[in-house]
Parts: sequence; structure tokens; C-alpha cells
Amino acid sequence: MEPKSVLNSRGRLGDNAGHKAELSGLMAGAIVMTLDGEMPVEFLSPGDRVVTRDTGMAIVRAVRPRRIIGNAVGIMAGSLGHTRPERDVMIPADQELLIRDWRAAALVGACQAMIPAARLVDGEYVTLHSNVEMTVYDIEFDRAHVIYADGLELASAPVSDFAIAA
Repeated sequence: MEPKSVLNSRGRLGDNAGHKAELSGLMAGAIVMTLDGEMPVEFLSPGDRVVTRDTGMAIVRAVRPRRIIGNAVGIMAGSLGHTRPERDVMIPADQELLIRDWRAAALVGACQAMIPAARLVDGEYVTLHSNVEMTVYDIEFDRAHVIYADGLELASAPVSDFAIAA
């Protein structure tokens, strides 16, 4: 499945390459699935091979940490499906997740969609936290991918984000 074939949060086909989400990225401590096993995002480096949903594997080109203050979403273990996520996690509010269940149908009328974490807030199992100071890591690949972190399927940063920042 190519990321372009998934509906975005606005119910349109696309990879959101024109959308720069300042409050997205992987929080420090996020466990990323690589071909060498699970690894905390802060230990990834260029050349590492990350498991992706869309291509099977992608090579990390760069890992860029940054400090942000903003809204974050707390997701309780198992609240998005069996072992999804694997443990209680906190992710930036704009981080997009691939949702492949009734939530996608309810939010965008499709069987799967890339949804910003903030749109999943229910106040009980998925909660919004304001003004959180976070260290987030953007992983650069040759193109955007759907990667596995903490048992969730998350969108990597679009390649265009790195060209803008450079």
C-alpha cells in the first residue's frame, strides 16, 4: 500500500507533502521497528533500515531532533486495537496515524485513513494535553513512509519538510 493511496484527514487522496506539521514527529523513547529489531528513536542513525508498511523497508537518511512546546495526545495501551499501542504513549497532536478500523469510516468515510492524533481524542482512552514540552525526532527517508513505532502505524515526515528546513 502506497501512502498516496490512503485518504488523508480531509478525506482526500494524497500524501500531505504540502502540509508541514510543526507538532509531529516521534517522541523521545518511541520504539521503532527496524530490520535489526526494535530500537528507541534516539538511537537511529543514517543507514539504519526501518520496517515500513508501504515498502517493507526504508533506509534512514537523517534523524533530526527538535524541542517543541504544544499539544500532545496520550494514548492508553490497547485503546486503538489489540496491542495498539503496545504501551501508554504520548505523541504530538499533529502526528498522523494510519487508522484501519471503524474510526476511519466514522471520521472520513473510508476503511483506512491517515488521521492526526488530535482527531482521535475521546477524553478517556485518548486524551489531549496542552502546552507539553517535548523532544521529537523527525526521521528522513527518500520519501514519506508509514513506519511502525510503539505498535502504531505512523506517518514519517514528508521529504519536503527537510528541504524547507535546510
